[in-house]
Formats: sequence, structure tokens, C-alpha cells
Amino acid sequence: MNTKVFLTIFITVLFAELGDKTQLATLLFATNKDHSKLFVFLASASALVIASGIAVLIGNNLGKYLNPKYLSWIAGTSFVIIGLWTIIKS
Repeated sequence: MNTKVFLTIFITVLFAELGDKTQLATLLFATNKDHSKLFVFLASASALVIASGIAVLIGNNLGKYLNPKYLSWIAGTSFVIIGLWTIIKS
């Protein structure tokens, strides 16, 4: 396994997830005194693992038909557009 690639993916996904709707939903579930914090963690972590698995499957299939360079441009442009939209709507 390539450590540099692993860290790049890890850091990118970590920062993309910080402060997003998924994290806020998890935070709200954790504020409920009736919910076990371990249960909230396991449920949200499982959901993220499954969502990531779906993304890998879709990415793998897209990679068969589209040049990865173009997919990188699409992903990068999407991040910029979402960031600008977030700033503008505030």
C-alpha cells in the first residue's frame, strides 16, 4: 500500500466531511441523552463506510469509461463550486 496515497485520500475525505450535514446530523444524535454515544458513533461510521463503498464502486465504473484526469477536473471544479456556493449563501 502506498502511504502517500492513503494519507492524501484520508486528509481529503476528513476535511471534506468536517462541518458537513452528515457530521451535523451525527452531532445532533449525540446530544440526545437517551442515545448511547457508542451506538451513535457505530451507526454513523457504518453509514459512512457504506456510502464510501458506493462511491468507490461508482468511481471504478466511471473510471472504465472516462479518463481519470477528466474526473479529477470534474471533482476539483465541483469542490470549488460548492465552496463558492457555501460562501455566497451565507
